[in-house]
Order: sequence, then C-alpha cells, then structure tokens
Amino acid sequence: MKEYKMRRGETLEDRIPDMESTVEEYFGPITETTEYKGSDLYVVAEPDNPVFERIVAGAVSYSGKKDRLGVEFEERDPTELSPDDLEAAGDAVDAKNDFLLEATGRDAKSRRDSMKRDVEDDAPDY
Repeated sequence: MKEYKMRRGETLEDRIPDMESTVEEYFGPITETTEYKGSDLYVVAEPDNPVFERIVAGAVSYSGKKDRLGVEFEERDPTELSPDDLEAAGDAVDAKNDFLLEATGRDAKSRRDSMKRDVEDDAPDY
C-alpha cells in the first residue's frame, strides 16, 4: 500500500469530497471495503480496465495529521493479457495518474520527489 500526501495547505477531503464515487468513476464498481491502519478503504475487485486485477483506495486517517490517500494497484501479469487487453495499458496508466493528480494535486514527478524525500528523512544518519 502506498500513501500519498496532499499539497501543502490542501486536504484530501477538499480535493475529493466523495471518495466512493470518485473511485467508482475512475476504476469501476466498489465490491467491498477493507481495513488499513484503522481506516476503511474501498476495494474494486473487478476493475473496468483489464490491466488491473484489483484496486484498493481511500483516505487513511491519522490522529492530529492530515489524511493521506492510501492506494494499492494490483496489475495482471502482462504475459496473461490478450493483445486487446494490452492496448488498454495506456488507459490504465492514464487512469492511475489522473486519479492521483486529482486526489493529491501533484503530478507524477512531484509525487516521486515527495516519496524520495520521505525515504531520505527516514534514513539513519551515520
């Protein structure tokens, strides 16, 4: 599970007031919820795009901190996909990036940079 921060001064609730319908809009009908760190996240067991096997997404709440977006994209093995399904790979990447941009306000480059900083901050100083 990856967790994403929002841009400074923004909250997930401001960016996506209705997480359930947004997840359904991007990925397909929600089939269940699952618990992660005390928060209920939405599960799309049969996503609309055949490249995805399963998607888990939702708000992860922390006491005294802003909520973060928790997301897990499980993708099918490319060797198992038909040629038609492989054509949907570009749409799958677009759906992921568009959803993450809408939720976090950050493009792919700034999300990568932010995650690198988090890893660097966690590294012990020798």
